[in-house]
This record gives sequence, C-alpha cells and structure tokens, in this order.
Amino acid sequence: MFHSQTASVVGVTLLTFGLAAGAIAPYYTPAPAVAAAPSASPTNTSFPDTQNYWAQPFIQVLEERDIVTGYPDNTFRPEQPVDRDEFAAIIRQAFSQTPERQIASGSVYKDIPTGYWAAPAIEEAYEMGFMKGYPGGEFRPNQPVTRTEVLVALAQNLDLPATTTTEGKPAATAAAAPAAAPQQPATRRQQARRPMMFPMAMTVLMQPLMTAPARATAASSQAPASAPAATENASANAPTAQRPVSLAVSDYYQDADQIPQYAVDDVAEATAAGIVVNHPDRRTLNPTQPATRGEVSAFIHQALVHQGRLDPLAENQAARNYIVNP
Repeated sequence: MFHSQTASVVGVTLLTFGLAAGAIAPYYTPAPAVAAAPSASPTNTSFPDTQNYWAQPFIQVLEERDIVTGYPDNTFRPEQPVDRDEFAAIIRQAFSQTPERQIASGSVYKDIPTGYWAAPAIEEAYEMGFMKGYPGGEFRPNQPVTRTEVLVALAQNLDLPATTTTEGKPAATAAAAPAAAPQQPATRRQQARRPMMFPMAMTVLMQPLMTAPARATAASSQAPASAPAATENASANAPTAQRPVSLAVSDYYQDADQIPQYAVDDVAEATAAGIVVNHPDRRTLNPTQPATRGEVSAFIHQALVHQGRLDPLAENQAARNYIVNP
C-alpha cells in the first residue's frame, strides 16, 4: 500500500512538471542560432569564384541589391564577357531614368524575336537613352559590349559634367535608332519596374533555345550601341590619322590613342566622375576589349556612387586602388 501511494505521488508530480514545462516551452525555447542570426558578413553569401577576385566588393554590393545575379551553379563568372542583351538587363535593374523616347517593344529590332527573354530590358534601356540599335534595325543581342561602350552609355545618361576637348563631341543623329522605331516624345507614364522573367546569368543556359542570330563578327567596323550611327558613314571622309584626344584622357591613360574618337569626351567625363575602374593598372584603359561581368559591375557601382545612390567603398578595401581618380 505504501509503495502504491508513493508511486501515485511521484506520477502526479511528474505529470504536473511535464504540463508546466510544456506550457512554458514556446516562451523558453530559443530559435537555433544559425537560423535566427543574420550573416555576420555579406562575404559569407558571395560567390565562390569571387572570394579573392579584385572586383568582389563591387559585385557584392550589386548582388545585394538584385542588380546582378549568379548562375544556377552558384558561380558569378566575373571574367565572362557581357553581351548586349545582358548589359541591357543590368541597366534596367540599376537605373530608373526618365524615358527620352519610346518604342513599342524590344522586339521592334529584326534580331529580337517576340518573347525574347531580354526584350523588356532592351526596350527600357533604349527608351532611357542608354543603348541604341545598329543600322539596318538590328540590336545584336549576343554581341559583347566593349569597355568603351559601357562607359559611353553611362556618361551620356547620368548628367556628368562636360569636359573640354580639342575636338567637339559629334552630335547624335536619328539614324542611331532602328528604322522601325522612330524617336517619339517621352509621354509614356512611368511604370513600375517589371520583374525579369529569367535571371540574367541564366541566359547562357538558354542560348540553345533562343532564335536570335549569332553575334556579328563585323561589329567593329560599325557604330557601337551608344555611338552615333552616322560614324559608319562619316568614317570614309574622316582623316586617317588619329585626331588629338582630350587632355583628360591623353595625359592619364597609356593607351588613350586606342579610344574611338566618338567616345573621347564621354570617357573623359566618366573618368572625371570616378566611374572608370581599371585592373590591374589604373593607367591602362583597354578601351576596345570586351567588358567582363566583373568590370561592368565595377562601372555600374561607381556610377551609382556618383548618383549618390550607393556609398563609396570603404577606405580599407583594396578594390579602391583600381578606381581612376586622376
């Protein structure tokens, strides 16, 4: 009898304790530390192939703001050249300029089929004034952009202070727009930024499914996207010798003579605004080289810094050493 009473008391006690513990458990049990705490540093979520890459700080900031993205295998591929369609997508994500002109859609270009993944981005990049088509109504979406073309696109559309050169900047002409897309007053209402249907970096995986023609091989002989298309026709009448370039570039860049004449003023303005980033040598621009994903990230970052939309890199960031500040 004694043992039976003792067992009953112990059972009631344990039951009472269990009920009390169950009642307070939701208020007592903390969430796991890993799930509750944010990353100690954004570097922890960066791409494996940018951890020790010179442009990692620029890439990291843009990634955090969904301006650039990686590939499905969690790589960024910073050395991969940027094609014109991808550049349009990055421009669309980074900037929200007032439209300067209007087209029905990005598919007005002969080589942009209806439903093309980057058609909305191409439309907005054109309407904001960052990009133009080629003579004949082509956009050439799979053609890499050069470092010069990126800088010209940014300089012409970010209200950079003008610089004085020995030669005046050539005036843009309506021929820069495709025949099917005459410039119109910017009367379209401002629209909310539409989400990209596909991540920008997935375009490589989608190439076999796309119907756009392969990149043109003779692009270097025609006007680039942000240059006046009239350059193509004017080149026959231009002197063969390289004309003097702006002192802002000729006194700084060792390869200033390689800068296309149409781009001299814009490169000078981008340089003065702190947009140009050259790795590994600040004094070497490599103006005709295709712009890589890492380089475009650096240029876009600095353009946003110039606009006051991003903070400059911290003083202790080694990447600051590659920002041109003559």
